[in-house]
Amino acid sequence: MKKLLLISGLALASIAQAQFSSGTVNLTAAAMTVKLDTNTTTATITLTGDSNSMMGIGFGSSGMASGSDGFIYNSSPNRDYTFGGFNTPSADTVQDWTQTSNTVSGSTRTVVATRSLTGGAGDFAIPNAAGTINIFYARTGGGTGIAYHGGSRGYASLTLGATLSTKDLSAESKKVSLYPNPARESVSFKNADLVKSVEILDSTGRKVKSTTLEGETLNISDLNAGSYYFEIALKDGSVSYEKLIKL
Repeated sequence: MKKLLLISGLALASIAQAQFSSGTVNLTAAAMTVKLDTNTTTATITLTGDSNSMMGIGFGSSGMASGSDGFIYNSSPNRDYTFGGFNTPSADTVQDWTQTSNTVSGSTRTVVATRSLTGGAGDFAIPNAAGTINIFYARTGGGTGIAYHGGSRGYASLTLGATLSTKDLSAESKKVSLYPNPARESVSFKNADLVKSVEILDSTGRKVKSTTLEGETLNISDLNAGSYYFEIALKDGSVSYEKLIKL
């Protein structure tokens, strides 16, 4: 039972620790780009465009409708705004976006800001999950003050997908994994030199086989078809789990 609970917990932990990113999205109507990254607590927005411009991003598909939430780079210290229709947006009393970087290279400005996923009252709640977030955007050239954007505006969608952090990428290079998966006769181990021993558990958590590796391949032809978990003891004393579908 303990091993079954541990297996379930590992799956949930993997989901809980996930990070997501939209990648860089071109906002062609305003000659801007935006990228949204999330982790379990924080959203990070990266905005690029002409260095002598106001640049704004709003959340949702209703444009500047009353109550819409937005992030606007401008000459004031405020970045967190609420739209009230086709009028000048109002700076939020509590500024939840914190600008962490503002750099100019040539004629391009890059602004980076962070806030909690939930933000504050009236803010758009940004999920740390795969999915699509609709946005609207605008840029006003010729100065960084908030002003009418003219035709430099549009709508876009940010599609968030799972990513690995730098720490995760380093761990991935040392990870022991199984292939092919599903498998019928035998399974090979990536980074087999790190493996000390292997226990194979069925879907109920019952141990069905214990073995040590000789080389990189393990014969599994004696296992019945179904789902199995490999409890892999590593030479550094740690333990990892991998799921295998046996054909």
